[in-house]
Amino acid sequence: MKPVSIPSRRRMLAAATLLASAGAVVALSAFAGGDNAARIVPPLSTAQPASTATTETAVLAGGCFWGVQAVFQHVKGVTGAVSGYAGGEADTAVYEAVGTGSTGHAEAVQVSYDPKVVSYARILQIYFSVAHDPTTLDRQGPDRGTSYRSAIFPQNAAQRAVATAYIAQLGQAKAYPRPIVTKIETGGFYPAEAYHQHFFDKNPNHPYIVAWDKPKVAAFKAAFPALAK
Repeated sequence: MKPVSIPSRRRMLAAATLLASAGAVVALSAFAGGDNAARIVPPLSTAQPASTATTETAVLAGGCFWGVQAVFQHVKGVTGAVSGYAGGEADTAVYEAVGTGSTGHAEAVQVSYDPKVVSYARILQIYFSVAHDPTTLDRQGPDRGTSYRSAIFPQNAAQRAVATAYIAQLGQAKAYPRPIVTKIETGGFYPAEAYHQHFFDKNPNHPYIVAWDKPKVAAFKAAFPALAK
């Protein structure tokens, strides 16, 4: 039995399946259609804070982790992207429990990247541009509930400073027609079950992937061609 926050996804999948079987073009992701990405101002500075690390990590929550993971897997300089649960406790970081909204977790993606190739600020620009809609509270597309919230989990003080400044910059620039609801949070990250990892690559014809996640990846490639791999 799926958790109570999942039926909206189930209904969407049923509708998408009917549309696909009728030969219709499924293009349901209005936010990740490409137009919005062109309007998102870049961070005032995309330089990486001084670091000798060859790999750094970012943890970003933006709704269903399948699509967020897929977007960042296509970014040059990203060496890994893991779907999982951020916040909450380790013993309740289980899909069925997280989906009830009672554990405090958010579906999130841990992005490992080479800071010499792509900066944390640029990672955030992609996150705010095409990976999700930062203006919908506890909702992304057909999915509703606190586990689908928009949240950033900085891994150090430098990341927190960059994220805080960029959210303020986007608000002042009125980059969106509605206020940004993205929160900066603290908490651990716990990898999701194996069947969730690389779901986009393993299930390219899945109705949810076709309807919601393929448009995100296409929008990323259109908006950031120099960073696409």
